[in-house]
Amino acid sequence: MMEASAEGTAERATHAAVKGEAAIKQEFLTTKDQFHGYLDTEWQGSKGEKNSEKCTLEEKKDPFVEEPECKKPKLDPEDETKSEKPDKKRFRGQNKSRPHTKPNTYEEKRLCLSAIQKDYHCRFGDKCTFYHDVGEYMASKPADIGERCYVYDTFGKCEYGLACRFAKAHTTADFKTLEKADLVKACEGRTVVKNSLGKDLQYRLRKRSVTFAKSEEYLKTLSNNKDKQEPQRNGDVCTAAVSADPKEEKQEEPLPAGQDVQPPVKTVGPLTDADVIKLRPCEKKTVDFRDKLYLAPLTTCGNLPFRRVCKRFGADITCGEMAMCTNLLQGHQSEWALLKRHESEDLFGVQVEGCFPDTMTRCAELINSHTDVDFVDINSGCPIDLVYKKGGGCGLMTRTRKFEQIIKGMNYVLDVPLTVKIRTGVQEKSNIAHKLIGEMKNWGVSMITLHGRSREQRYTKLADWDYISECAKAASPVPLFGNGDILSYEDAMKARETGVSGVMIARGALIKPWIFTEIKESRHWDISSGERLDILKDFTNFGLEHWGSDTRGVEKTRSFMLEWLSFMCRYIPVGLLERVPQKINERPPYYMGRNYLESLMASQYVEDWIRISEMLLGPVPKNFNFLPKHKANSYK
Repeated sequence: MMEASAEGTAERATHAAVKGEAAIKQEFLTTKDQFHGYLDTEWQGSKGEKNSEKCTLEEKKDPFVEEPECKKPKLDPEDETKSEKPDKKRFRGQNKSRPHTKPNTYEEKRLCLSAIQKDYHCRFGDKCTFYHDVGEYMASKPADIGERCYVYDTFGKCEYGLACRFAKAHTTADFKTLEKADLVKACEGRTVVKNSLGKDLQYRLRKRSVTFAKSEEYLKTLSNNKDKQEPQRNGDVCTAAVSADPKEEKQEEPLPAGQDVQPPVKTVGPLTDADVIKLRPCEKKTVDFRDKLYLAPLTTCGNLPFRRVCKRFGADITCGEMAMCTNLLQGHQSEWALLKRHESEDLFGVQVEGCFPDTMTRCAELINSHTDVDFVDINSGCPIDLVYKKGGGCGLMTRTRKFEQIIKGMNYVLDVPLTVKIRTGVQEKSNIAHKLIGEMKNWGVSMITLHGRSREQRYTKLADWDYISECAKAASPVPLFGNGDILSYEDAMKARETGVSGVMIARGALIKPWIFTEIKESRHWDISSGERLDILKDFTNFGLEHWGSDTRGVEKTRSFMLEWLSFMCRYIPVGLLERVPQKINERPPYYMGRNYLESLMASQYVEDWIRISEMLLGPVPKNFNFLPKHKANSYK
């Protein structure tokens, strides 16, 4: 026994000494086999034989779902089988060939609307593939996940009725849905989520019948006069481009006697100046960005339920996920979903991506007219090839002429501040952000966010905060936010010392969303595993409210939770660290938590993330398949 324990201690000592790994107290360190053996044994003990069958199938699973080996470069799935080739590709933090399983495939047959609504007649007749018999549907429907429905308890009724996976909470024995009259009345007139795409607007966008008067006014001068006479709205005088053809100028015709002037907008009460008069730049809505905590616009994971979680922990500014301007102009429902705003988001913006002045200006006018936002952000820092190669994202940083036209055009049509997010540059050793910042101050940008890495670096190097400090001085008096490697309140304090106006937090919020509380209270929070599970439970409830409580909504909520867990598993509890705080570029070694749940949450194995989701959303469907978008190897 003495020899075995001595060998284990030596192994752990060498394990802890590996460069790039977080320093964890010796008593918590373990090996990979011991770690997974402990998790599997405890899970089988708590769930019985059903889960032991899952564990026996682990060897048959796809190798790309397995947890990655430590310090081992990852290969592209296409190149994994071609190991004899010398020019192997490394993963850059993404699983590009991951399977895309739509949530509707997890439900074989749905209940036809004619079986729910008496006034609805199914026009498909015998060819309809949905259930028409409620009893038959309820017999084939999967078992309910829980006894209480969060949507029903919050709003007094559940719009998913019998299809809800918590239907027993609001369904009678004869399959009739219940309502709480007092709650329904209290929620009348309440708009919980704004910026939804209406059917009428979607139809007009698809038919290209939406008018963009201000955009056309700007773009006309851009094409005719080549920046010599750009329309500007400064001070008390609004100067617009004068048409070269006098015939195009509209002459005001006198109204017939006794005819009243019709108001330009429909009103219920008295007509005010705010209803008619457009704001000038000097009267534009102003936003105080200084000394705020900004939750970064995170693709995939920065969805509305996740932003609600971060708002509860103290995030000041939230922003929707990056939306493609061309998809917004074409009325894509999935793209417009990225603009949705919850009522709890008091300071909210949307981020758009594009590479041409005409589409970006029209998109800005569309957002200005049909959504409720506090600011619009231009993404000129996206590094992915799909965006960069067509000139968007980071590509705008090298196309200053187009960039200037985009910013001036969007500023011309917007009544809210315009902000820009950039990187240090495109190449690793060629910083160009400081040159751009000096120009953007003259173009009318209200705020700049600088990510302290280049496109070429991605996440392989630490953020350059010295360079961010130089850019913050160059940007003054325009506020500049710094972004990169903030995982604790100490990191945030050091960032503020560089002279930035505020900090943007991205991966740090995914790893631990309570970081906003830590920063505001200047402390390290040794959060328990039970509290972290409660955070996931809140996310589950918000997801069911947002995506739906039927099978589709449940599985969509699960997929987004699993994407989030691929980041959250990197968190190391404060009580286990030898040195506080944890650094974002340090990998967590294998360690045992202070209880089973803490150990389970530390696993970087997809099967264990699914186990956590089953605690909150019930068992996964038989044909369930998931591979995370981001690999947990971004520490290199």
